Amino acid sequence: MADAIALLGTSADPPTHGHQTLLNRLLTRYAHVATWASDNPIKQHGAPLALRSKLLEAVVVEIDNPNLQLVQELSSPFTRVTLERAAARWPHRDLIFVVGSDLAHQIPNWKQADQWLMHLRLAIVHRQGWPLRAEVLTRLQNRGATVDVLDLSIPASASSELRQSPQQSQVPATVWPLLLQHNLYGLTPSRC
Repeated sequence: MADAIALLGTSADPPTHGHQTLLNRLLTRYAHVATWASDNPIKQHGAPLALRSKLLEAVVVEIDNPNLQLVQELSSPFTRVTLERAAARWPHRDLIFVVGSDLAHQIPNWKQADQWLMHLRLAIVHRQGWPLRAEVLTRLQNRGATVDVLDLSIPASASSELRQSPQQSQVPATVWPLLLQHNLYGLTPSRC
């Protein structure tokens, strides 16, 4: 999709090598990728949104690709709002909303999903440990979504596990110093 923009919102709590891998692989498939840190209304976050945005920005800077942007103004706890903001920002571009297979089954239950699913091109990325069931795809398609299952596999690293037991090997190099600097997830320079 030569002119498409892949949209990837994430809690980035904290960003992992899985996030970094996904962004890099999306760049091989789409002309442009926009990402942002967001508040997921279903989750409890370990760091404030502004700080998670800085963590994600460090990953974007490390990737260093002009076709990848951190567009924090797309952030909203509600997909409908994010999609409206993206359409206003890029009115003549194809927008592809990217989610991991771990979230696909939740989408029909998201706020006002019936109002935006029928206008959505959805790309689902297989996340190791989270198989994508055929009935989930059918349910999304029956709600009107156009669904692409991407042939990209993402490592099984999980932010939720890192919040409980931070491991430097699972975090991009530019993120780790920020975790220490801000004493996130129980980390302090003296404990590492």
